Amino acid sequence: MAKKFIAELLGTAILVLFGCGAAVIAGADGTTGIGLTGISLAFGLAIVAAAYGLGPISGAHLNPAVSLGALLGGRIGGGTFAVYAAAQVIGAILGALVLYIIASGSAGWDGGLGQNGYGAGYLGEYGLASALVFEFVMTFLFVTVILGATQAGAPAAMAGLAIGLTLAAIHLVGIKVTGVSVNPARSIGPAVFVGGKALADLWVFLVAPLAGGALAGIVHKAGLTRAD
Repeated sequence: MAKKFIAELLGTAILVLFGCGAAVIAGADGTTGIGLTGISLAFGLAIVAAAYGLGPISGAHLNPAVSLGALLGGRIGGGTFAVYAAAQVIGAILGALVLYIIASGSAGWDGGLGQNGYGAGYLGEYGLASALVFEFVMTFLFVTVILGATQAGAPAAMAGLAIGLTLAAIHLVGIKVTGVSVNPARSIGPAVFVGGKALADLWVFLVAPLAGGALAGIVHKAGLTRAD
């Protein structure tokens, strides 16, 4: 279990550092930076890297919503879920800390760390209902893909790629809506250091993704999204 804890911690740190780092350091402006497409790919590629590098140890959940889906889907037990969730949150905070140290070294840094949010002043200024629906539905779909790609009979060698591309696609659709969480740990890490609105909005990125992941696990357990 210690190895699994470390794998989930490192993997989630990779996700936050690569994904949020792409937004903060490489830039969302497609003219002078990598743009929204580049940021989307960074999140997806981070998942691919962690899945193949650390997946054989822990399954590379990197996300409490995924672990909750796995728990309710009958893949893991309650103790494993607790260990994974703790490791994921700690890993996200560490990843955000490294990003904070790097970003704060730039005179042009605006204080952001790729934090999630919604409403006035945040990206596309989508309202609360839009944020809740987006995060719930996309997390449900994301966890459904993960459970399907890792079920018995699925081509194991392709699972990491399928999962990473799904996360990239979700970002392509939704960065303007919420910055895309679908992962409570990914939201907690940057919010801890940014504070203010990021912390005030954080409940959305805890409740909606966990509810979406839970539903995906329940539906999978019921056999509606299982091959058998």
